Amino acid sequence: MGGVSLAASGQARKSSCPACLEWNRPQKPFRIFGNTYYVGTHGLSAVLITSDKGHILIDGDLPESVPLIVDSIRSLGFRIEDVRIILNSHVHYDHAGGIAELQRLSGARVLASPWSAAFMRTGGPGRSDPQFHGGVKIAPVRNVHEVRDGETVSIGSNLLRAHFTPGHTPGGTSWTWKACEGEMCHDIVYADSLTPVSSGAFRYSRDYPHVVEVFEKSFTFLEKTPCDILISTHPDASGLWDRLEGREKGISPDPMVSSSACRDLAERGRANLRERLAGEHKK
Repeated sequence: MGGVSLAASGQARKSSCPACLEWNRPQKPFRIFGNTYYVGTHGLSAVLITSDKGHILIDGDLPESVPLIVDSIRSLGFRIEDVRIILNSHVHYDHAGGIAELQRLSGARVLASPWSAAFMRTGGPGRSDPQFHGGVKIAPVRNVHEVRDGETVSIGSNLLRAHFTPGHTPGGTSWTWKACEGEMCHDIVYADSLTPVSSGAFRYSRDYPHVVEVFEKSFTFLEKTPCDILISTHPDASGLWDRLEGREKGISPDPMVSSSACRDLAERGRANLRERLAGEHKK
């Protein structure tokens, strides 16, 4: 495992895209709840769900995030070699760019939606991706398994469910599971990005068939799914750092727990989509 530590790699000074240096700022890992831990960077989420049978990691962030993720896992007392499954939200560079290397270090299986899996194997991006023009390829990933909408993934006592939440990409996937501390349990949602962001001359109203219906499926999922603790792919999108600060200040009840967080994220997503489509119609 030598050669992957942050100090040895010098990755903290490298940036592979204009926003990547800020996204890749180091973040001290912390327990979200129960056996669920935040191991991502300050700008890009990655979550570790642990068990005595092996661990599950959601998302791999940027290629230069890998040393930070590995060091975070180690600092919590766990090992990257014990990660058995790597899950993905969507196959953009900032959430899947580190998966190939994390798979190499761990030997884990990678699971993703069929659309995401296809482009993960080739390095993408896919032509039906709103960010295809100007999109950045990722290192191709081997041993990628496809999951179905609603399919469950389990290791030990952990049971995670895949929920296809298209819009940001056609293959977007959110993940849900239950974490417990003693008799207290919470439903956790790892929500995929639901922002209408594109590159080049892409227009949602012209180039994304049934765009409103596609996004609405994802918004409705967020509104209806049991959701006590929300983690979004970009932590700022769900106010994670404000909630963590409140927890560290001892605010009670725990600010990390919010029954309205998923509904609020869905409403912001709808507003963003309405604004985007209205802007396109004015052109």
